[in-house]
Amino acid sequence: MSRLFLIFSAVNGFLSVAFGAFAAHSLKTKVSANYLDTFNTASEYQMVHALVLLVVSILVLKFPSVSLTVSAWAFSLGLILFPGSLYVLVLLDLPVLGAVTPLGGIAFLVGWASLLVFGFKQRK
Repeated sequence: MSRLFLIFSAVNGFLSVAFGAFAAHSLKTKVSANYLDTFNTASEYQMVHALVLLVVSILVLKFPSVSLTVSAWAFSLGLILFPGSLYVLVLLDLPVLGAVTPLGGIAFLVGWASLLVFGFKQRK
């Protein structure tokens, strides 16, 4: 399972860089400043959470636990829903997808909370 999360982390890190470059070089002349900010926010959140998922996938190898597994799945779901909905919202001009974005945010919060639970359960 950890291998799957590691691969998903790498894919998301790659996509974050690619989408960030796309925004900087191609998108800025095609969408409003507000949409460009939205796209950049998606790219930033994708990179941060791709890195967090990388760390969690490594932790799962050393400390297999339910809370880490929940954290990894939650971060993975968040990486699909949060930046994914924002990218599609901007590229297809579909503001209705803004309703999906908070679900990704909730998934990220679950991931962080599960990581916190793991931390509290560790021995000193």
